[in-house]
Amino acid sequence: MYLDLVQLLPASAMSRVEKCLRFEVESDLPFMEEVASHLINAGGKRIRPGLVIACANIGAESIDEPTVWAGVSVELVHIGSLHHDDVIDGAATRRNVASVNTKWDTLTAVLSGDFLLARASVLAARIGLEASNLLATTIGELCEGQIREHQDAHSCDRTIQSYELSIRGKTASLLSASCRLGGLTGGLTREETEAVTEFGRSYGMAFQIFDDINDFTSDHSALGKPSGQDVMEGNYTLPVLLTLKTPAGEELLDLLSGGLQEQNRQRVLEIVRSGQGTQEAMEVARSWSHKAIDSLSSLRDTPPANNLRNAAQTLLANLPHST
Repeated sequence: MYLDLVQLLPASAMSRVEKCLRFEVESDLPFMEEVASHLINAGGKRIRPGLVIACANIGAESIDEPTVWAGVSVELVHIGSLHHDDVIDGAATRRNVASVNTKWDTLTAVLSGDFLLARASVLAARIGLEASNLLATTIGELCEGQIREHQDAHSCDRTIQSYELSIRGKTASLLSASCRLGGLTGGLTREETEAVTEFGRSYGMAFQIFDDINDFTSDHSALGKPSGQDVMEGNYTLPVLLTLKTPAGEELLDLLSGGLQEQNRQRVLEIVRSGQGTQEAMEVARSWSHKAIDSLSSLRDTPPANNLRNAAQTLLANLPHST
């Protein structure tokens, strides 16, 4: 589905990220270390540290320690936010393993998420003031995006603008910050840093919309959670919002009003999958992917810059053309 950036990057750099990632969650309290390591050990695409390294590579052939710290810091923020998200959503699984709140309990998930965010902040402070400010700002944007989503829960009146503002905070902000941190630690010029920052933001929007489409079109094994989980939790994403505006929207509205019941999940999946709204959502994701590619037009045609272009091209390639 997504370009595996890790395969295109220096293996030694990603190996250092993995080693540092595990080192940074070590604790004098063995239980905390076990919990904090749970989703790290479950795997993941490591897209965010991959973006850090890919952007740093544009300006530097070798990856130095601050770049590794930057990659680990954004991944720790991401994993910490997953601990919190699963509490908010009441999710039972994550990455095909039990979520932290299910394996242990809600309090443990909240505190271990806080622990990961704290460790990320320490790493960013090592890099410098600009990196520290950027990460703190991004964590705030993550919270704002989540609050927007919470305010709109179970609302069929949710607007497209509110949805986009939510995913800009929840997803695009951290991908954008990942690219910007790579630009800072890789010694990119200010113009180059702004270009990769905009790439991360646009790519992040496309990435999340594609994920939201995928929640309806992929099965449990591919998602690591049941299909249609977002809509069951009252998070009405772009495919749903656009489908509500189509002729199929009347039945969908009836099924969603008052909260979706489990016995109606499959019918909602069928409506959204086959409807015009999903095709329109694909076009929106495609538009953001093109914006991501266009944002790199000022960068020289080098392998590291092409890694970023290829990431957006891969999203495009995996989005079916509307019919």
